[in-house]
Amino acid sequence: MIRSLPRRSVLLSLVALPAMASVLTACSEEEGSADASGTANAAPAAAAPESSGSVDQAKLLETGPLPEMALGEEGAPVTIVEYASMTCPHCAHFHETTFPQVKEKYVDTGKVRFIFREFPFDPRAEAGFMLARCSDDKYFSMVEVLFQKQDSWAPVENARDPMLQIAKLAGFTQESFEACLTDQKLLDDIRAVRKRGAEEFGVQATPTFFINGQKYSGAMSIEEMSAVIDGML
Repeated sequence: MIRSLPRRSVLLSLVALPAMASVLTACSEEEGSADASGTANAAPAAAAPESSGSVDQAKLLETGPLPEMALGEEGAPVTIVEYASMTCPHCAHFHETTFPQVKEKYVDTGKVRFIFREFPFDPRAEAGFMLARCSDDKYFSMVEVLFQKQDSWAPVENARDPMLQIAKLAGFTQESFEACLTDQKLLDDIRAVRKRGAEEFGVQATPTFFINGQKYSGAMSIEEMSAVIDGML
């Protein structure tokens, strides 16, 4: 369960050594279908993996505590909702390897609308999402860079300095960086997104994907994700 921290503790937690063992466990709690590289191995290449269940698509797409962060056309025939944690290595692996191919093949061609939702397991993941939200139109760019540089801030003793340097690339000053990470309403809203995902849609691990309402846990390969998407087009 995520630790509930008061307002300034999210900022202060960046200079304390994180319990990375618990972060990795949380990331993989339901990832029996994922190997050490973060790709699912439950199905052969180019075969659609079996869904672990389904949810009401209309309910899933209802507006939550925060505005949706989405890419692609609203009228796309396939909608993917991903729940992820910024400190999850499997999420980082998916976004570095599979997601660029999904975006090029499906999102940019109007076949898929991709919605990204916050599911932080620890204060540093919360901080990463807060910075992404505070960056306004640079949200997906911030998420991408934080995943790419995850090893520089997630497992280290002092995450404040590397996260500040990443934030400065997006136009933050030290003052706006600190203001963002002490925004109690934003923190509460991000926690509410996570709570809704867990309570209403059964999300327990990251990454978890809902593809037209069908649930898949684990960082699928492009071949497996294509097999699912193509079957819905």
